[in-house]
Amino acid sequence: MNILYLCHRFPFPPKRGGKIRPFNMIRHLSSQGHKVTVCSLARSPEEAAEGQGIAPHCDRFEVGNVWNPVQALRMVARLPITTPSSMGFFYSAELEGKVRRLLAEQKWDLIFVHCSSVAQYVEHVEDIPKILDFGDMDSQKWFEYANYKPFPISLGYRLEGSKMLAAEKRLARRFDLCTATTRAEWETLNEYGTGAATDWFPNGVDAGFFCPIDEPYEADTISFIGRMDYYPNQECMSRFCEQVWPLLKAKKPEMKLLIVGADPSPAMRKLGELPGVTVTGSVPDVRPHIRKSALMVAPLNIARGTQNKILEAMAMGVPVVTSSIAAGGVDADAETHFLVADTPDQLAQAILRVVDSPEERQRLATAGRERMLSHHAWPHSMARLDGIIARGVKNFSDKRGERKQ
Repeated sequence: MNILYLCHRFPFPPKRGGKIRPFNMIRHLSSQGHKVTVCSLARSPEEAAEGQGIAPHCDRFEVGNVWNPVQALRMVARLPITTPSSMGFFYSAELEGKVRRLLAEQKWDLIFVHCSSVAQYVEHVEDIPKILDFGDMDSQKWFEYANYKPFPISLGYRLEGSKMLAAEKRLARRFDLCTATTRAEWETLNEYGTGAATDWFPNGVDAGFFCPIDEPYEADTISFIGRMDYYPNQECMSRFCEQVWPLLKAKKPEMKLLIVGADPSPAMRKLGELPGVTVTGSVPDVRPHIRKSALMVAPLNIARGTQNKILEAMAMGVPVVTSSIAAGGVDADAETHFLVADTPDQLAQAILRVVDSPEERQRLATAGRERMLSHHAWPHSMARLDGIIARGVKNFSDKRGERKQ
């Protein structure tokens, strides 16, 4: 098939959540013999240059170059209208022109869109099968943000959530099939009651790259991995250091916490002044930091979809202690494959349970790795994607047949 693939973040190099899922889809589709043309955005010359590395994995790629201050103005311009500000942040006149020319110049067998914010470029197309991979239901993320932000900022997030919810419902009706990343997100999509055909397929993990190594770990070191300019990660670590870290230090004064992730804000850097806490900032490779930890914590309160950090730690044989909401994005069982806790006391007890018992750590390490191999391997996920594409194309054909009758 000749496939036009649109995604909101340029999918190479696949180093962050918004890039990993689309990259693996593109690579898989190309390996199946499809001709994939990728259209996406680059927010800096450096990102555009790095993105050239996608070339071996697709037939062609087109880039819309944007500048964040201009995109911020596009967001503001949408505040008084019904269009979500998110759509403004991911709009590029350059990319829109390139997509329009591609549609006019070539015959396409399928349009595949990852993320609702870029569905705006093709939602008007009616003569080509279209699949929209929402990934996460973004409206629900904005509603969750509103619970953690002060007034009147919280009002702005609720407004954006309401506008995004209306857009998600509209888009679902305009595509032949819509998908999500997890069963929970899929159920949310179905609760919209749009009548759209839906399905879901999970994120995978490169279990060859994220693999265990035969080296000792540091029994009193725990870690958190994630971009530290991302609000859910910031909220998580601020709360953890305020509420849980003192409980752990009271029990084990020698304990150390590594907060590893790019672009920490001043408030995040200040956490590094706490006893035993290190804020690394950007590192060339997160794996050594995770592997030397007794466990990784991921006690997020705001978590839509799958937290790739959890998949990666489990694939490396590093136990994970996470929150209920973050656990919902992983196809694994609490107590068997990872530990789930929500209150400060519960989190401290779960962490100490692993830190104080090498046997318990080994049990979770082995079970977690095996679960990633069986349920979160990319080949398993991509097999589901193949079936979804076949179903989406059939839905389009069926609709055309009905219109002709």
